[in-house]
Amino acid sequence: MPSEHQPETEEVTRLLIAVESGDQKAAEQLLPLVYQELRDLARARMSNEKPGQTLTPTGLVHEAYLRLVKDSGEGFANRAHFFAAAAQAMRRILIEIARRKKAVKHGGEWQRQPLTDLGNLPTDEPQELLALDESLTRLEAADERMATVVKLHFFAGLSLAETAEAMQSSDRSVSRLWRAARAWLYEDMAPLA
Repeated sequence: MPSEHQPETEEVTRLLIAVESGDQKAAEQLLPLVYQELRDLARARMSNEKPGQTLTPTGLVHEAYLRLVKDSGEGFANRAHFFAAAAQAMRRILIEIARRKKAVKHGGEWQRQPLTDLGNLPTDEPQELLALDESLTRLEAADERMATVVKLHFFAGLSLAETAEAMQSSDRSVSRLWRAARAWLYEDMAPLA
């Protein structure tokens, strides 16, 4: 389905293919095309961070982009796949930071806390972010398609329609998977009785 961003989407896809083949110039040309969307994604992911954090949305974008370009051996099928990978890279970076914050040498002994809403990434509470990561890992083992919907919709910030397109699935099926995934995560993250 053509969109108003079709030429830019095709250029991003062309550059992604070039980056995959090791073209450093393509990696330099790609960043300006995707930077603002990556920055918006990072800003949304870090909106709950407490003031004074050492990692900024700009820093998160740069770190994620470097990881994507460095580890682009897997290749990206299209623009949606790239942004899903970017969201995954940002998630990993935030998880690494949360783990460092909660390491025993930094006062560990965290306790699991339930998330009240999956609408905002709980980056201000490392134990919640770690609990979400662990729960998402378990969901991926139980149902890979539900986990993919969470990654694309929640972490990558794609709409449900964009998620359906990226997964080559129907909007209705993705909506069902999203509802089921949210319920599954809520149940999995509920405190142990």
